[in-house]
Amino acid sequence: MIPADDLPMPGSAVAHRLLGARLIRSSDNPHWREVIHCAQSSRERRKRGYSFLEGEHLCEAWLHHVGLPHRVVLAESALVSPIVGKLVGLSQGQKPAGGVLIVEDALWRDLSQLVQGVSIAFLIQTPQPTLPEGVADDAVYLDRLQDPGNVGSILRSAAAAGIPRVLTAPGTAFAWAPKVLRAGMGAHFALSIHEGVPWPQLAQRAQIRCLGSRVRDARPIWEVDLRSPSIWLFGNEGGGLDPQIEDSKVEWVRIPQSAGMESLNVAAAAAICLFEQSRQRNRA
Repeated sequence: MIPADDLPMPGSAVAHRLLGARLIRSSDNPHWREVIHCAQSSRERRKRGYSFLEGEHLCEAWLHHVGLPHRVVLAESALVSPIVGKLVGLSQGQKPAGGVLIVEDALWRDLSQLVQGVSIAFLIQTPQPTLPEGVADDAVYLDRLQDPGNVGSILRSAAAAGIPRVLTAPGTAFAWAPKVLRAGMGAHFALSIHEGVPWPQLAQRAQIRCLGSRVRDARPIWEVDLRSPSIWLFGNEGGGLDPQIEDSKVEWVRIPQSAGMESLNVAAAAAICLFEQSRQRNRA
């Protein structure tokens, strides 16, 4: 006999298009427990190799850039949303490997971290691209940044500026954590993200110049030719770049600012650097 909390969802036209959709009524359902654990625990996500995307924007961006997720999760009330119908239409005729779960709204409230928007989430297999033996195209290296908002914002700026690759040093906030994903607004899916890369490993593979930003002993960024491929280095919010990086062969630039002001937030500094490079490359 099929358990009561694992019956096919009746009725809705949207539900009929969600191949294999199941209605989850119990918090003890094993599929639901997996979703909850992945949504709430970084350790569980890493152990299972999944990341958790919530909200129509991130889910639509994943479908657009990558394809089907491992599993789709919907609140029952979301079935009436035209946005859900649109998202389902993008993958019509295909079935996520982990199926589609439609959960009662009371259960969804235990899962959701958003205060508004359509109640939809994806479980995805966390991308783990292979780091090339030689890094010869534009990239960003994040050295021990700990604030999820800063990491997500820099990923967003990198994608918008056409940077294809981001690397992070050990000790940097996990790029696929929910807070970083929300701050990135879908930028993750347009990037190759390599995590836990020690500086010596990158320095050995770098085939292009490395650029860093600091206040002293650096040329104004407006005076530096930034048109050639580069690896941009951005350091910890409080301590800056690791001393071993500072001692390496790095070309330094500075962002001129009014006297008496403290240094810029790292995410703001990164955006200025990346878009100044883009401006130089695209000017007439």
